[in-house]
Formats: sequence, structure tokens, C-alpha cells
Amino acid sequence: MEEEAKSIEVRAVTVEEAIAKGLVELGRAEDEVEIEVLNPGSRGVLGIGAKEALIRLSFVEPEEEEEAPPLEESVEQIARETLQELLVKMGIKASVSIRPEEEVPQDEDAPPFILDIMGDDLGVLIGRRGQTLQALQYVTRLIVSREVQHWVNLVVDVEKYKLRREKSLRQLAQRMAERVSFGGQPVALEPMPPNERRIIHLTLRDHPIVTTKSIGKGDQRKVTIVPKG
Repeated sequence: MEEEAKSIEVRAVTVEEAIAKGLVELGRAEDEVEIEVLNPGSRGVLGIGAKEALIRLSFVEPEEEEEAPPLEESVEQIARETLQELLVKMGIKASVSIRPEEEVPQDEDAPPFILDIMGDDLGVLIGRRGQTLQALQYVTRLIVSREVQHWVNLVVDVEKYKLRREKSLRQLAQRMAERVSFGGQPVALEPMPPNERRIIHLTLRDHPIVTTKSIGKGDQRKVTIVPKG
């Protein structure tokens, strides 16, 4: 940035007083300015013919530099780049994008954002019962959270597999709830990972006739739909 020179001229009875007066006016220390004595002044004889001292104080005042806005990447961008790099290392040709906000659920349990993987023949990223996709999501969360130094509850999806799966599970939950309502007998669903069992539980949370509970252990844990009471 360019620097602007600033100077003032000061009069006083003596040079020393003029300097002190000028430093106060400028708000500077003596070693920060250049002092030029224009007229040393004189005391005259018995005060007759006395002349004031005249000095010039100069200093260079740098112009204030505008602070450049920090170019910090957003958490979403860090996550997208992290997942893209993981896919490259896995030898998978695919693109990663951030799902538009209007397409992300807005309920209290919704993730902050969703990363969509798009490409051809990406079934290998889903795996049996979505287990590979869950593992990829976990690794991505772990790396991103370490990078930004706080836990990021992001979601990774492959060609909107989870979106379709969620819709399918909600429909299944409603059909099985109707069967239990009319038949009065419990219905056990197939074993599911925790995130899918949660969809069933939430779908039927406010059902007037049936309720849900999880039974079993590990990979065999499943949701059972039973009549209330």
C-alpha cells in the first residue's frame, strides 16, 4: 500500500517547547518523527525583539490496509473434497456433490447436509444391506470431523440409494402396521442396520394401534411391529 507523508509546523517560545507541542498534536514519539528547525527563534533583549521558534515535524503515515476476508473452506466443501479423494484412492470414477438444501429433510433429526455420489455401476459402494455405504460414511465423518475439530453428522448417499430405501421402508412399515392392526398378531421384519430400524420406528411412532420394538443382537437385530396394549 502507498504511504502518505504528513507534516505540521509549530511555533513556540523555544525549539524544545515547539517540539513538545507538536508531538502532542501528532500523537507521536520523538523518535517517530523528523524534526526540521525552520527558525530557532530568539529571546531578544529584555524581551524586546523576541521571535518564536518555528519547527516542522514530519512522519510517514501508512495507509490502513483492508483486511482480506479469510478464504476458509466451508465444512461442506471440505467434506466434498474429502469424499472425492477417498473415491480416487479406491479407484472409483464418480463425482461428489452437495445435495440442494431444499431436498434435505428439515426435521430436527435431519443431517446438516448430504453428499451425493453419482456415476456408473456404483453398487460396489452400497454393499449388502448398505453396509459398505455405512462404512464409507463413517470414515468420511471421521476425517472431516478431525479436520474441522468438531463432530460433523453428515450423510453420504450413492445415486440417492438412501432416499429410495427410506421411501421403501416407510411404505413397508405402513403395510405391516395395517396387517398387525387387522390381524392382531406381531410381525417381525428382516434384520436391518440401526439407521434403517430407526426409520421404521419413526414412521410408526405416532400410530394409534401398533408400536415397534427392536429384538435380537448384532447383525440379526430386527424391528417387530406389535399391537399396543
